Amino acid sequence: MSRAAAMLVSAADVQAEQTPGGALVRTLLETGPGDAGLVRRQAELAAGRRMSGRASGGGELWFVLEGTGTLETPGQPAVRLLPDRGVLIGPGSSYDVLAGDGKETLRLDMVSLPAPAGGARASDLNADTTASLSRDFAECEIETTGDRQFRVLFGPGMDCAVATQFVGEIPPGRAPDHSHPYDEVVLVLRGEGIAHIGGAEHAIAAGTCAHLPPGLVHCLENTGPDTLRVLGVFHPADSPAAKLAAGQ
Repeated sequence: MSRAAAMLVSAADVQAEQTPGGALVRTLLETGPGDAGLVRRQAELAAGRRMSGRASGGGELWFVLEGTGTLETPGQPAVRLLPDRGVLIGPGSSYDVLAGDGKETLRLDMVSLPAPAGGARASDLNADTTASLSRDFAECEIETTGDRQFRVLFGPGMDCAVATQFVGEIPPGRAPDHSHPYDEVVLVLRGEGIAHIGGAEHAIAAGTCAHLPPGLVHCLENTGPDTLRVLGVFHPADSPAAKLAAGQ
């Protein structure tokens, strides 16, 4: 059975578009047509800048890369945006982001989730889709697979039944090749290495974003001296440790 091909892009190579509030937004990857796939964007807001919008039909999973700010959604308490904080925004919710007044730029990773298929409502699939929820990386349970660690910020049993957001930490070295049953977008947060995907090798570093379709054999190798840190979002929801058997 044929497999879909991977896509890799460096955030630095993607041209940014400026919003009316002065934010710079880059669309890194779109895994499907319309609202049928995952869409990964990055936004940069200088101090005091604003960004307004509306979440996709499946909701959105955000992660604060650096800087501080405030997220407001109508009728809900404001959410403080801090580094290493994940945020779940309910399907179709309008939002307003204000960057802090410090010197550091607010940088956000924003992944739009696919709209539910077959007429299902996203509000039936997530635990709480009316409020914007946040969770800090440091507060999440450490899980392991081999010599690698990961922490799930949102996923099944953690307020999001349709997708999973996690941060993984990979020590120097290479794990066995494997594949997953879900559609995944991965962003390198820190470190350097090689992405072995479908028999090809791709150099990766901070800012590299990859799309790994279901069933595509791959492995991320850490070739540097320090931990390789990645941010992943995948759909449908599952565990980052879930793997397909050989040949599937």
